[in-house]
Amino acid sequence: MNPNESLDGTLTGLRVVIDAGPTYEDIDPVRFLGNRSSGKMGFAVAEAAARAGAEVTLIAGPVALATPAGVARRVDVRSALQMHAAVMQAVQGADIFIATAAVADWRVAEYSARKIKKGARGTPVLELVENPDILAEVAARDPRPFVVGFAAETDHVAEHARAKLERKKLDLLAANHVNEEIGIGADDNALELIWPGGSETLPRASKSELAKTLVARIAAHYHARHGKPA
Repeated sequence: MNPNESLDGTLTGLRVVIDAGPTYEDIDPVRFLGNRSSGKMGFAVAEAAARAGAEVTLIAGPVALATPAGVARRVDVRSALQMHAAVMQAVQGADIFIATAAVADWRVAEYSARKIKKGARGTPVLELVENPDILAEVAARDPRPFVVGFAAETDHVAEHARAKLERKKLDLLAANHVNEEIGIGADDNALELIWPGGSETLPRASKSELAKTLVARIAAHYHARHGKPA
């Protein structure tokens, strides 16, 4: 972010909903399907949006992070279905939705109320069903907020990200390359911003600094869409 660039007031008067962190899909009382998302990027974006003057609702998966300064409301959830319900309620009347959460694509078809034990029947077979696509569903609303998606990719980052942007009809997408040194769980990141007709690379930086730059870009795109100076 340009040191002379300020977030102050760029989102004043706007309602922003952000989801962050992983979801855990319970198999039985002691096991779940999950991912390595720490929520750090989403929480940094929530803090930056609040600093920019937005009224921020943060919907958080199971993470060990304190609520960022300035966030108006935090809703804690565990599963994709819980996150779906919370997001759909929160985005009613919202101006911007930023989907940073790593929502599980699948959940088990049948939860076992008892711990699944090893036994003579061998390895259990888990039947999976798809979870709702929260991002696509918000983007399909009418009226809808300005929708920002995230994509974590291991290869062909720009190609996969643009396909996701177009398939889900998003306004802006932030993509990052995931490996052992950067991205999930790390304290820094790098992003490729993609929107219809353009793109921009945000170089590697701390997630806090990267979030400030991202929110500045989101504000600029949002105001340009609505014919107002950022």
